[in-house]
Amino acid sequence: MAETRTERLVIAITGASGVAYGIRALELLRDLPVESHLVLSKAGERTIKEETDRTVRDVMALADVVYPAKDIGAAIASGSFRTRGMLVAPCSVRTMSEIATGVTSSLVSRAADVMLKERRPLVLMVRETPLHTGHLRTMTALSEMGAIIAPPVPALYARPDSLDDMITYTVGRALDLFDLEVPGLNRWGEA
Repeated sequence: MAETRTERLVIAITGASGVAYGIRALELLRDLPVESHLVLSKAGERTIKEETDRTVRDVMALADVVYPAKDIGAAIASGSFRTRGMLVAPCSVRTMSEIATGVTSSLVSRAADVMLKERRPLVLMVRETPLHTGHLRTMTALSEMGAIIAPPVPALYARPDSLDDMITYTVGRALDLFDLEVPGLNRWGEA
């Protein structure tokens, strides 16, 4: 019998390189009692086509609920819609900047704004390098507002055997920030 999904987590995939992180988050959530609510930016859709062999439809099928990026009236755009938080994986610099300034021109930035105002976890897997001072100031502003900046930096102490292992571990650590336990992660100091 399938486990009842009592919690909700918003996943946003934007146009930065690294859509594999958002896709893996959706895959990992399927085995947890968490309902996934997905919003894809238009640039995120394009990046799925550029970086993977999957279709946008394949990625959408991994989520429990999918919202159009322009639907600013969607459930996740309201603070009264209870969620555990939101993971933006990957998070483009454009999306990061919109969130930091309160510009809510899309459902991604509006839902993120809701997380900040409701004091729910907002985790941004910012995927850009190198960073200039403006990027760093924006990250500082977001951190001061309560967002968690979690660039997808590989943890080599986990001794990954593959790129897939590295992605899974990185996403697992991001899901830790929502107090979600991903089974099988090779954690530091554990056998």
